[in-house]
Amino acid sequence: MGRQGTEGFTLIEMMIVLVIISILIGLLLPNFRGTQDEANTQKARSEMRTLATALESYYIHNSSAYPNALSSLTSATPLIVNRIPSDPFNGATAYQYSTSSGYYVVWSIGPNRTAGLTGINSSGALTGTQGDDICVTNGTATTC
Repeated sequence: MGRQGTEGFTLIEMMIVLVIISILIGLLLPNFRGTQDEANTQKARSEMRTLATALESYYIHNSSAYPNALSSLTSATPLIVNRIPSDPFNGATAYQYSTSSGYYVVWSIGPNRTAGLTGINSSGALTGTQGDDICVTNGTATTC
């Protein structure tokens, strides 16, 4: 007579499969996080280029002055943006913005999710430390 109960997996076999799956997930998750950060970086750069275009248009059509807040762009003429996008690294919070003496900077807090930039001074130099912040400016920064 044959053995009964030889069909299916043993507890040891199931545990080995779970350990292997856990190891694979552990190896793949960091790569996925890096991919998300790269996508958010590209999204931020694209949105900030649009905001820079809107700021330049505002400057041209409003007596050579930049707005005090990005939200002013949603009612500007001509209308380029109808809403200010959120920083992909900061949830529902809008991009940071600073203006001084004809210069502006718009920035995202970047992948480390901590703002290093604090604004722009009257000579067009960025204030604070850029770190991994992503920005667009008409100031004197050579990279942003």
